[in-house]
Amino acid sequence: MNRRRIFVKAPLLPIKPGESPCLEVVDSSTIRLPADFLLKGQKPRDPQPQVARLGNQFIQQNRGILGNFGITANIHYDGSSVDLILNTGTRIGAFPLLSPTSGKPDYGIIIKPRFDWSGIGPMLCKMGWKVTPFPLQLPLLPRSDRKIPPWVLSTTILLRIKEMLDRLERRLNFTESDLPAPRGSIKWPQYFTNLAHAHFLQVPCRYPDLRDDNNLKAAIHFTLRKQLASLETQRAAGYFVLQLIDLCHSLLKRVSSVTPKRPNSLNFSAWQRGNLQTRVFRDGLQAMEWTIDDRGLAGLGDLQGLPWILSMEEFFEAWIETVAGELTKRIGGILRVGRKRETVAPLVWNPSYVGSQKYLLPDLVLERAASDGNGIETIIFDAKYKGHWKI
Repeated sequence: MNRRRIFVKAPLLPIKPGESPCLEVVDSSTIRLPADFLLKGQKPRDPQPQVARLGNQFIQQNRGILGNFGITANIHYDGSSVDLILNTGTRIGAFPLLSPTSGKPDYGIIIKPRFDWSGIGPMLCKMGWKVTPFPLQLPLLPRSDRKIPPWVLSTTILLRIKEMLDRLERRLNFTESDLPAPRGSIKWPQYFTNLAHAHFLQVPCRYPDLRDDNNLKAAIHFTLRKQLASLETQRAAGYFVLQLIDLCHSLLKRVSSVTPKRPNSLNFSAWQRGNLQTRVFRDGLQAMEWTIDDRGLAGLGDLQGLPWILSMEEFFEAWIETVAGELTKRIGGILRVGRKRETVAPLVWNPSYVGSQKYLLPDLVLERAASDGNGIETIIFDAKYKGHWKI
């Protein structure tokens, strides 16, 4: 009797939370990673074919989000191992990646800047926080090592709360009190009772009164106190943290009239269903939730983190804009900014062709009187964050 050998494939098990890795790369670089981290469960005798299939599936599942961050991914086999090759662009951040075994965001990737945060922080401060990390509406990342200082998220939170306070409108409430003269509607039954006791100048009234949303301000006060406590522990990071502390103190003064109170889920639901429907208020409420739930940017702590993105090209352009602004103060002139569409220069082609470029948009244009007094001197700035530039 001939016996057939039966081969049983090892089951592919979903990744446990403690095993979920976060890949770590640097912007504008190439990294080679062994792809066997995708293989879960008992490894077969020859795992390379299965690893290659999982690697290709991993790339196909995440091609969209990888492309949004300017990352190209390929699988390479050198005869001994299957490697995942990632070529990063000029965007930094963190985002979840789908697992080919479970179809869930069990993995994550953190793209760090080539230049350390201790150097980027002073530049962000000097340029007036023109650009900051932008949190994304994506699933949370799995746990990751502490790679990003907490002040990075504090910057986004404080700026959102500042904008929220700037837009906070006073709300129409109805108040009841005894007044010496009628106002609004008079509560006649109670007034007749007062007359019986010779209280002629106690007129019970119910009237509209414009008041700030004290519950919301109390929640903002609580959020700012918590942010301040976090920033106070980071003073050694640099003077830019001191400026964030000063900003936090200035915002606290604006809500000092109310007692800080921790909001609950019912408060947030009421605010989201109410009149706070603009983007500014939605972003502000989201920043408050991050603080209260102790959420951080992915890469900031050991627990799950928020996905986020920051374009280093926009960062570098904002820095050059700051440098050009300081130069303009010294030598005089008018600085026009491409970010504000102030430098558009139309192009006229003769003859014109479909698809021809319609205009030029330099990053910065500085115009001033020529040194010899004749005509206008024009200086054009074109900021480029090159991937091959090394320091």
